[in-house]
Amino acid sequence: MDLERTIISALDAIDERITVIDEEGRIVFCNRAYRELLKRELGEKALPVEGKLLRELRPGARLPDVLRDGKPAVRILRKESASSYFANTYPIREEGKVRGGISVGLNIQDAYLLTEEYKKYEQKRQQAIKTVNQRSAARYTFDDIVAVDPRSKAVKAFAYRIAQSDVTVLLQSETGTGKELYAQAIHNASGRRREMFVPVNCANFTSSMLESELFGYVDGAFTGAKKGGKIGLFEAANGGTLFLDEISEMDLPLQSKLLRALQERRIRPVGGVREVDVDVRIIAACNADLAQYVENGKFRKDLYFRLDIASVKVPPLRDRPADIPELSKVIIQEMAAKMKRPLSITSEAVMSLQRYHWPGNVRELRNVLELSAFMTSGETIEESDLPPLAQDLEEPDPVPLKERIRAYELQEIRRTVQRYGDTTEGKCLAAKALGISLSTLYRKLDASLP
Repeated sequence: MDLERTIISALDAIDERITVIDEEGRIVFCNRAYRELLKRELGEKALPVEGKLLRELRPGARLPDVLRDGKPAVRILRKESASSYFANTYPIREEGKVRGGISVGLNIQDAYLLTEEYKKYEQKRQQAIKTVNQRSAARYTFDDIVAVDPRSKAVKAFAYRIAQSDVTVLLQSETGTGKELYAQAIHNASGRRREMFVPVNCANFTSSMLESELFGYVDGAFTGAKKGGKIGLFEAANGGTLFLDEISEMDLPLQSKLLRALQERRIRPVGGVREVDVDVRIIAACNADLAQYVENGKFRKDLYFRLDIASVKVPPLRDRPADIPELSKVIIQEMAAKMKRPLSITSEAVMSLQRYHWPGNVRELRNVLELSAFMTSGETIEESDLPPLAQDLEEPDPVPLKERIRAYELQEIRRTVQRYGDTTEGKCLAAKALGISLSTLYRKLDASLP
């Protein structure tokens, strides 16, 4: 293949007017579109033009200015008798010196059509953003996260710190612990808080549906595609945060496309050839063990490491019973507002809630309290109003309050010691976590011995 001939043929094939001059301002090359312009203006006698000074043929030509200035000049309006166009001119450099210049002319009509296409695209983008915004918005902040237990406080503090950066976040915890609450709080504490927060649950879509949901599609991309195409959630979240919940359920082929989008910050709509730049912060979440998924070949290792930059592990409710009284208070206040009547809960009922292991975490606690609020005949939720699920089934007989408190206290001390280890150092850490002295911890453990 003759590369020079191929390049000339390619430049002649396009409608933009292209002219190249050397450092003396003489025409080195002009494509078919520019030759036709000269033919209309100067007639056949002007051709061929190669080797002639551009300003001798067209005294008003602006391209030679780049030889003098050494910098581009763009969107120069040029008027003709038949039409007008915009010219963009650029210097050509070799070894740091200006050796010539190139001009590319775009018809105003083409520029107008391009502007109209952009307007249509922007209208579709804004409509998508409006739709997403109506569907969900980031309402919660770190003020909405209850953290009384030392473990909860530590996780909340860490999440707040990483919210100030722009790193990718991976939320890993059991179902019902409040991962989206954390995702929204991180978004609202970040520099992107004035932009969109767009959530999507990856488990709710088939692989092909999720791909078009995330990346959008062009007109005619597939049977049933919406006329005019549709922008994806990456574009809708541009400048903001995209929350990928249940990311462990994403198929491997789509994981590959997601990895490229994260690395290149560019996406390609389904059926499209044009790539789109996107500036999106990713917060991913799952209740599965992603590291184990990687070992089993169900999740890409490179994507896992790309997501696991800042890992936030929200502890399950059973490991932070100190949060239950405050969580119960917040939930009951919400129920009182919804039911339009005063509502409270007794300390005995709260202690009963603290004895339960909560496999469904905060979501299950909310369900139990909502049911209890409807079941109580008065304004206070008694222990008897709680469903059997949340009652202490191991102690069916009435037990004095003082003994209940002592039993619960001992249970928490033993659980904390088990967590940190039954060594002197472990007990020191356990005492610190419980907010008591080491001597008090030993005294309460000794009192429980027969």
